[in-house]
Amino acid sequence: MLYDLSIDLQAENFKKRCNALFKKRCVVDLTERRPQRTLRQNAYLHAALSYFGLQFGYKAEEVKQWYFKELCNPELFVRTISDRLTGQERKVLRSSADLDTEQMTLAIERFRDWAANVAGVYIPSPDEHRMIEQMEIEIQRAKQYL
Repeated sequence: MLYDLSIDLQAENFKKRCNALFKKRCVVDLTERRPQRTLRQNAYLHAALSYFGLQFGYKAEEVKQWYFKELCNPELFVRTISDRLTGQERKVLRSSADLDTEQMTLAIERFRDWAANVAGVYIPSPDEHRMIEQMEIEIQRAKQYL
């Protein structure tokens, strides 16, 4: 059962349910649900990465890993773990699916700023519908080459 703990009535019901289950001493599964990014946001990100890659001959996945995650948003995506076998530190990239809407918006804005200021590529904002449409047309035309 899902409970929205920001609503007082649901928070109280959650406490009662937890106490009842605690008395039973049974196995439970408690999972926090965070708002995920939207499908529109995901589609926009894919178009932005593909369009950027088109300008330099990179695949969208390469742009996503190298520039979007590692260069523009390392604090959101780059994690350092200790390898259990060798004891050495390794760098791993977090999935963008783990970000919520707010984090994804921040990450996309950072990438857009970097693309314009450093790489000289303007990526339209999400509300520039006509320009995004033109961007998607260019991506479709070049799809066979990338």
